[in-house]
Amino acid sequence: MKQAQVCIVGGGCVGLTLALGLAKADISVVVIDASKNQTLPGDDYALRVSALSLASQGLFESLNVWPEIIKQRATPYTSMDVRDQDSFGKIHFDHNDLDLPQLGHIVENDIIRYALISELEKQSNATLLFETRYQQIHQTDSDVFITLESGEPVIAKLLVAADGANSAIRKQFNMPITFKDYDHHAIVATVKTADEHNNTARQVFLPTGPLAFLPLPDKNTHSIVWSTNPEHCDTLLALDDSNFNKAVMAALDGQCGLCEVQSERMAFPLKMRYAQQWVSGKVVLMGDAAHTIHPLAGLGMNLGLKDAAYLIELLSNEQGEFASARTLRDYERTRKLDAQKHIAMMQGLKELFAGANPLKKLVRGVGLSLVDNLGPIKHLFAKEAIGK
Repeated sequence: MKQAQVCIVGGGCVGLTLALGLAKADISVVVIDASKNQTLPGDDYALRVSALSLASQGLFESLNVWPEIIKQRATPYTSMDVRDQDSFGKIHFDHNDLDLPQLGHIVENDIIRYALISELEKQSNATLLFETRYQQIHQTDSDVFITLESGEPVIAKLLVAADGANSAIRKQFNMPITFKDYDHHAIVATVKTADEHNNTARQVFLPTGPLAFLPLPDKNTHSIVWSTNPEHCDTLLALDDSNFNKAVMAALDGQCGLCEVQSERMAFPLKMRYAQQWVSGKVVLMGDAAHTIHPLAGLGMNLGLKDAAYLIELLSNEQGEFASARTLRDYERTRKLDAQKHIAMMQGLKELFAGANPLKKLVRGVGLSLVDNLGPIKHLFAKEAIGK
């Protein structure tokens, strides 16, 4: 039998961040995850990357995992270039204008996970159970009982579901969600370009959806995320490399010169999920189990990390009963409001930049140009992007 104050189901970046923060605050944790332990990433870039905000970087620095992330692979981006292909609108952010060393970092998810696990393995009050599945979950007023497939029980005062967008725990405890299909699929790939990226993150809004070019450590290499409708996605995936390269270069309007895809192309559907209830007794939702949003602003990972950071803060400073109803209500109320705000913002941006309606094109062009030329408003947009 294993006992801990907190049991976390889900060993992705968000669940592991919560585990490490709690362990460093002298709160015992058990992490259960069906996947394998993360090995040292190889030479090839992984397809799944995140644009970590300065706030997320600060969290990782406080947990002493940032040095390992930097040691492996992380690319600072010092400027952002956002434009609408179908109008005259564009906006440019530069770190110098904001008096910052950089705007954020592009990091492969596997590297984040590896760094978190490496630090967690040093914590005597953290137990990591990889390649492990649970069989049953029951709770009382004061405890949660998790039975592993092996038959071994785990007893905790709090169960955190960080088990992803299709959370089985969310379904088991009948926590309802609001769901919307974005009618977009995201294609991810690694692309090399003739011109250097100059540590600039680029995004072009196309009539079918946004294309993001994210700089990687090699000065001519980018991770791309192309969000488009399912039919166009199928067309792009069916192209041979030569024609896909031409399509990417044309979509980016040749900003980085000739393109050459370096990896396989992978696609996944994009859906908005928002849990209407985040707490059920001693069970709470976190990260993708609680919310998923469109990746057009690269906020998904950062939102999940904000969930983890806030719950770490609440549980670390709690007086009296551990994981009290008051504490869990505070977590749910605060993080739901933030998730709601960002989901609404992403939906509004997606609708504004979709299609070729002449009025929309005018609004987009005028709006982006105004923001680019109005310092205070531009700074507000930049602060939102960097998580400050």
